[in-house]
Amino acid sequence: MTPPHAPDSRWSDLDRPPLNTAALRRGIVVPGGLWTSLEVVAATGSTNSDLAARAAALPEGAVLIAEEQTAGRGRLDRTWSAPARSGLFFSVLLRPGPDVPATRWGWLPLLAGVAAATGLARAAGVDMSLKWPNDLLVTVKGEERKTGGILAERAGDDAVVLGIGINVSLNAEELPVPAAGSLGLANAVSTDRDPLLRAVLRALEKWYTDWRAADGDPAACGLQEAYAAGCATLGRQVRAELPGGTSVTGEALALDGDGRLVLATRDGQRHPVSAGDIVHLRPSDSD
Repeated sequence: MTPPHAPDSRWSDLDRPPLNTAALRRGIVVPGGLWTSLEVVAATGSTNSDLAARAAALPEGAVLIAEEQTAGRGRLDRTWSAPARSGLFFSVLLRPGPDVPATRWGWLPLLAGVAAATGLARAAGVDMSLKWPNDLLVTVKGEERKTGGILAERAGDDAVVLGIGINVSLNAEELPVPAAGSLGLANAVSTDRDPLLRAVLRALEKWYTDWRAADGDPAACGLQEAYAAGCATLGRQVRAELPGGTSVTGEALALDGDGRLVLATRDGQRHPVSAGDIVHLRPSDSD
């Protein structure tokens, strides 16, 4: 038997215990619910890649969680890494069709952002906000910091894999970049990952079920309003760094019905942005 202090022991860091898989299954995988299976692995490259590779053989509602990701991916092929058991790194398999037209599937990462923010706000007692399109923000020492992100990827013709990564207990020395944050650094009332994960999955189930019942209409199910209410980007001067190396600077006015961010530039033009990096500008920043 491996001694508890050994580096490869699952209990080697007593401040970061492993997830309780059996208890999570009892609380999440219930008859008639969205979640149909829940698996926790000690480590993997990417839960999104793993779940996408198995999607054809799995029903909707499969949940795959990794205690550690060694090749986690964010938007624009950025890497996402953190110490083992310091966060929540998981992916879920969804099949929105035929109820929801594929043209509305682009709302899924925004839906996941609303669900994660509301679930974490309740369970961790931390004010959460959203940076368009899919960053989760907390406040650390008066500054906005990214504590989580969402990546949606198609898996075949009828499925989407949603990946969510959340920094939970990382300390300042463990942050991948200075602009990152964690729930712990934002003074969360709890960094117990089991109730945090349950809260996010339950919120995700509620929002997804309502959205699908509304045929994916973001206005009819309240998703568009909820995202706008929690979005720290709206009303700000921002720079949208677009694919291809161009950029647009202006005020973030609204989200349109397709989930695009509408910018108003100084010349009075409105520019809907469907993809790109958004930089929140300070009043002193110049164009």
